[in-house]
Amino acid sequence: MIVTIDGPAGAGKSSVARRLAARLGFRFLDTGAMYRAVAWAATRRAISWDDDHAIEDLAARLPLTFDGQRVLVGDQDVTESIRSPEVTAVTRHVADNVRARAHLVDLQRRLACGQDIVTEGRDQGTVAFPDAACKFFLTASPAERARRRQAELAARGQPVTLADVLAQQEQRDQRDQTRAVGALAPAPDARIVPTDGMTLDQVVDQLESLVRAYLPQAQP
Repeated sequence: MIVTIDGPAGAGKSSVARRLAARLGFRFLDTGAMYRAVAWAATRRAISWDDDHAIEDLAARLPLTFDGQRVLVGDQDVTESIRSPEVTAVTRHVADNVRARAHLVDLQRRLACGQDIVTEGRDQGTVAFPDAACKFFLTASPAERARRRQAELAARGQPVTLADVLAQQEQRDQRDQTRAVGALAPAPDARIVPTDGMTLDQVVDQLESLVRAYLPQAQP
């Protein structure tokens, strides 16, 4: 069974998806980490962001694997490195590369094949897994999303003003919503889940209840 969780940055997708997967006994697939890993590797290799072919080739060949919650490139643990502001700032170059996206979506499908999985991103219910049994689209107000992102960065020792977070978030939303392929949008059959004022556990409780309603049908 595949459960997709899409939504804008700061809506809580990763935290919710990870905890929901743990409760259900499913695997968790962090697709954003894939794009970040390619961006991290491109930076390390000094690949020009104007070289679409090189970025595509890197996405196709990068030895990217997941070990529990760790993200590995070859035998190197890049779990923390790919979350740096520097990588965040350039990941859009990978996400906007149509052929690189195609390679990563193919990888996502291969990783999910035959698995019970909770996967999160921007296009999981629309592009990667249009036939998923359960689709969710998490939302929150811009102010709430920015506050969460600011707190997340502060916890990593990366203090930033709320105004800066809001400005970066607005730019990112615009790019995500206007991307030629994999644009941010809820699937027609996705359930919209506003998360303002809700704790992480409250959101997970709601999604878990909905998913379990499908389990007898999906897993007789």
